[in-house]
Amino acid sequence: MPLLNKVRTAVSGDSRGDTASLPLSRLRLALTLFFGLDGFLFAGWVVRIPAIKQQTGASAGDLGLALLGVSAGAVITMTLTGRLCRRYGSHPVTVATAVLLSLSLALPALTRSPLTLGLVLLLFGAAYGGINVAMNSAAVDLVAALRRPVMPSFHAAFSLGGMLGAGLGGLVAGSLSPTAHLLGLSVAGLLLTAAAGPVLLRHPSPAPPESLPANPAAAEPAPRARRAVLVFGVIALCTAYGEGALADWGALHLAQDLDAHPGVAAAGYSLFALTMTAGRLSGTALLERLGQTRTLVAGGLTAAVGMLLGALAPTVWAALLGFAVTGLGLANIFPVAVARAGALAGPGGVAAASTLGYGGMLLGPPSIGFLADWFSLPMALTTVAVLAAGAAAMGYATRDRRAAGAS
Repeated sequence: MPLLNKVRTAVSGDSRGDTASLPLSRLRLALTLFFGLDGFLFAGWVVRIPAIKQQTGASAGDLGLALLGVSAGAVITMTLTGRLCRRYGSHPVTVATAVLLSLSLALPALTRSPLTLGLVLLLFGAAYGGINVAMNSAAVDLVAALRRPVMPSFHAAFSLGGMLGAGLGGLVAGSLSPTAHLLGLSVAGLLLTAAAGPVLLRHPSPAPPESLPANPAAAEPAPRARRAVLVFGVIALCTAYGEGALADWGALHLAQDLDAHPGVAAAGYSLFALTMTAGRLSGTALLERLGQTRTLVAGGLTAAVGMLLGALAPTVWAALLGFAVTGLGLANIFPVAVARAGALAGPGGVAAASTLGYGGMLLGPPSIGFLADWFSLPMALTTVAVLAAGAAAMGYATRDRRAAGAS
């Protein structure tokens, strides 16, 4: 069985019995809801980007600069969120950033210029970066306490939330203004936070069971392990770059380059999120059959082929097929990369790989904007295929890292 399914399961036969006690099961449900909320709100924003671009009169380059506000806010917050989690706990920080994310979501639709759009996206990015670091920190603690490899289920919830958010956006894109849509999502986010937040606030992050064996590599990783963690972080970055690019530019590509109806264009990201969710829900079975290295390589190559089709196809339906294939290919690369980093360096490795990965998701969209201004949007989107192929190559090159880390 692959390492992903062995992490922290060596003591599954411990006499303590079922570790998924009532408080832990409630924590898992609440944390899953926050992952889903994050994807739902983010998708709600990205499907309205074409309308907000038109509303602000932004060019592709102007929009790329405005989207850089999301990246800048997130990067600044990510460097601070770890300290806040250590001081106040990851649960309160998750709730606080969820409130900020919900409130800031309504602001982009109120802007009328690229400059003001960039400023409000700075706040939105700060909330988005903060909640992702806080949620993953809380998830790492919960996975350790449960002694079960449930991390992919959280990422599946994020993808499912993205699918639902994009699907809803596609339904209302032609009839509801961006202001009304994003304000409604903001209220929904606050209501869900009010419902699930108290569960996290009442229970601190669970400590790992004392019976878990010590992991010397996790306590003080060797230089080789640190380098391997960096490589897995770059793999996560390459694949998250594609997810961010499709989130922010996929609908615009379908509408602008292929003359798709606004509802069909918005459904492009929903289809991508659907196949990614399906891929993550079936990720454990895939890993058991193929192993980690083959999953990384096959996923990267599949995503590369799918994105080439999605970016260069001459028809809307062929492009949608490409988006679907890309979602299947990218589905499990990020979770596997983070899991392997954690196997080498413990929670510190998970945090490092996750931060690099989310950095790719946030830095990818503005890069696509600049490349679209210099070349064209379809050509800019082909960089997603290039990086996915690069992730496959790095995954194959690191096939012996597990043994290296153990030594």
